[in-house]
Amino acid sequence: MQRTIVQIIADQLSYIGEDPTREGLLDTPNRIVKSWGELYSGYGKDPADLLTVFEVGTYNQIVLLKDIEIYSMCEHHMLPFYGVAHVAYIPGEHVIGISKLARLVDMFSRRMQIQERIGEQVTDALMQYLQPKGAACIIEACHMCMRMRGVGKQGSTMVTSSMKGEFFTNAAAKAELMQMIK
Repeated sequence: MQRTIVQIIADQLSYIGEDPTREGLLDTPNRIVKSWGELYSGYGKDPADLLTVFEVGTYNQIVLLKDIEIYSMCEHHMLPFYGVAHVAYIPGEHVIGISKLARLVDMFSRRMQIQERIGEQVTDALMQYLQPKGAACIIEACHMCMRMRGVGKQGSTMVTSSMKGEFFTNAAAKAELMQMIK
């Protein structure tokens, strides 16, 4: 007989020294399974479904959405990391609705991840589906695997960047972007 995920989680509670039959924990395995639906909701989604494009007209300057909240789970320790992402692009022939940038970040961050990969996935998707002159994703995040365990560095923040196209090859475009983020 195959064990259910709820039974496996109850076993995990026993493993750490808890009594999964005590009142406060009776429904915890079910709550965990339900929370996974939200925490890992980025699986099975396709950027192509998010990124509807519009004609740009004559606009050819940086488009930036700052301070997009991100929540993700470290794939090494299954502990959360959280912070903000700044996503930018320089339009080619098309633009997208600004909410699509936030949805794209959310889609990739709602998976078991590493921070570096989220930025790469965001810029790769923008370059593929929007075909801008450049795309960038800068992420600043606090990692609970560093704060709660291991090295225990409470004030640390990890910053990563992914730069494509003009943001990678043109120092002036990169400098303008960094100034806008400040």
